[in-house]
Amino acid sequence: MTPWLNVAYRTAARAAELVSLVAPANSHGKVARAFTARRGIHRRYRAWGAEHRDISRPLLWLHAASVGEGLMALPLLQGVRRALPNVQIAYTFYSPSAESTARKMGADFTDYLPFDSATSARIALDALDPTAIVFTKGDVWPVLVREAAAQQIRLALVSASIAASSQRTGGIGAMLTRDAYHALDAIGAASAADAERIVEAGARANRVRVTGDTRYDQAWARAHTTPQNVATVEDLTSSRPTLVAGSTWRSDERVLLPAWLVVHANNPAARLIIAPHELASAHLESLHQWARTNALSVATLDTATDDTDVVVVDRMGVLADLYMVATAAYVGGGFHSSGLHSLVEPAVFRVPVVVGPNHGGSRDAAMMLSAGGAISVDSVDQMSRTLMRLLGDERERADRSDAIGSVVATELGAVDRSFEIVRELLRTV
Repeated sequence: MTPWLNVAYRTAARAAELVSLVAPANSHGKVARAFTARRGIHRRYRAWGAEHRDISRPLLWLHAASVGEGLMALPLLQGVRRALPNVQIAYTFYSPSAESTARKMGADFTDYLPFDSATSARIALDALDPTAIVFTKGDVWPVLVREAAAQQIRLALVSASIAASSQRTGGIGAMLTRDAYHALDAIGAASAADAERIVEAGARANRVRVTGDTRYDQAWARAHTTPQNVATVEDLTSSRPTLVAGSTWRSDERVLLPAWLVVHANNPAARLIIAPHELASAHLESLHQWARTNALSVATLDTATDDTDVVVVDRMGVLADLYMVATAAYVGGGFHSSGLHSLVEPAVFRVPVVVGPNHGGSRDAAMMLSAGGAISVDSVDQMSRTLMRLLGDERERADRSDAIGSVVATELGAVDRSFEIVRELLRTV
């Protein structure tokens, strides 16, 4: 990092820490929570370290930015628990959206990652005294990495992925993270193309291997066990052709909902299960109102029957299981610039997937589109015609199901390969 960029980065981190001290405790919203949740974070780290850190045992620090990255880290955490029970585990996250999920991970210590200042990094490192730090996907923090490397703490990145359009291979983004990538002792890349981009971003080529994306193993294991929401899945199982629309934003719904009216007019048996990304009561009510206005019967998960035309998912933690009852799936995020949500959950059930046009940053979408298991649409007309084919043409649906299943099959095994990196870093037999 150049001197001027180092000063700017240090100033930004310090400013974020100061905001966390003065932000009103009753502030609402995701951004506000990112600051208020870090108030007292140094005290929390120190308290856990003083009371619970057993320095006779190694400690693995796993970091995942948000929910998606957490799904990558979870099978590794579980694998360490099973194979290396003597290891203590710390789990940190960055985004407030991951807070509830993180608390259920089963780590010995769970908290937000402090803002990336030297002071915060040293406090966290002193408190946790990690043997190794493992980042997931790409959330590598330059100051934390620098301070950890100075203490000779082993560092790795797993399920590592850098989009072809990422700023981490050029410009200011690369200047910020190049030293951090170079300092990593081991990197498990999601694909060969990701491995090339990671080396371009600054990693040492001899530290990079292709291990795959652990989300596929985690989702596969969940898909082949009794559903966590077994009663809900049983209640919604039906012979009706069913579209499960997951993690939809209003930008998705502006295309999906009018398209669905065309689908339903042509196939009155078709059923829509829609799980919005955000469960604000006003948004949920707008979906109910849309259905009623268009003479579609509508209900929530707990009140739906087989006669319900539109089921509005009004709680978190059920979407991954709902894909089990899908004839086809729509995954949200492709009609805005923030990116797609995960295609892995429907894919492990061999469910053909429809996405919006903004999917360039998604490796999963690229693989599934190339194989023919996913379809990209960019208009109401394309959406309606595509959904009518998937719900009504058994042959096309079977071909696309086979295609998406082949993608999943090639991705399995990443957990074992990534676990070997963790084992090596912990220097544990």
